[in-house]
Amino acid sequence: MSNLALKGKWNEIKGKVKQAYGDLTEDDLKYEEGKDDEMLGKLQQKTGKSRDELIKWLEKL
Repeated sequence: MSNLALKGKWNEIKGKVKQAYGDLTEDDLKYEEGKDDEMLGKLQQKTGKSRDELIKWLEKL
């Protein structure tokens, strides 16, 4: 998923991520342009998934 596509759909995706991982906070899921790596790092810490696993999972949402 490109950054533009992710940015455009982020509110929808964020809701699905929160349903799957209820302990994630708004700060964990804060999407800021250019800070993709930081957000993915937070998600990796909270979910225990690898970066590639997270990207594939987010693309499927």
